[in-house]
Amino acid sequence: MKVAMWMMSVIAAVFSWSVMATESVDQSQSRLTNVQQRWAEVNYTLQDEAQEQAFEQLLGEVKLWVAEQPEQAEALIWQGIVQSTYAGAAGGLTALGLAKDARASLEHALAINPAALDGSAYASLGTLYFKVPGWPLGFGDDDKAKELLEKALALNPDGIDSNYFYADYLYDQGSYRQALAYTDKALAAAPRAGRELADAERRKEIAVLRERIGKKIR
Repeated sequence: MKVAMWMMSVIAAVFSWSVMATESVDQSQSRLTNVQQRWAEVNYTLQDEAQEQAFEQLLGEVKLWVAEQPEQAEALIWQGIVQSTYAGAAGGLTALGLAKDARASLEHALAINPAALDGSAYASLGTLYFKVPGWPLGFGDDDKAKELLEKALALNPDGIDSNYFYADYLYDQGSYRQALAYTDKALAAAPRAGRELADAERRKEIAVLRERIGKKIR
């Protein structure tokens, strides 16, 4: 009887732990989705001071997520994404500080799980190295950017972001026809559930890039 009761207690404990783990995963996914959707709203529908204030608020929320889940690569990736896009909105010396913070967040994410979110840390970090000025003002490095962006493509060869970021990099390097091919791949990417606004706005950015490329190869 005691053995049977002990076994029932163990089964109950395992079941309880399994439910809690599932809830934890669900909660994490819900927070990820909320951050992704809020970021798209802030990045694409707001401007100027309203956008900066919204980015500051969103960054505070993501920092709380990271504080609660310091070893969750997804949280760190989105902290880096928010920091980097906030940098673009803020400009000036504030931008450089945020860019450095973003680099640290993304490098930490890569140290935990390079494949998280289909290699998004590689794509975002590569874009930072490509966009940020080089020494002595910043840490920009085109060779490092190429290495990181190609790692992102290896993990997510059909993704809209991984292909767009690499196309943008190739355009900057003067590889126009190659860049055009990657914009084609970006446009062919499958829609992402829950990220309709981000996908729609990214497609607009791809269209702008294709127009710029077209002017170079006519």
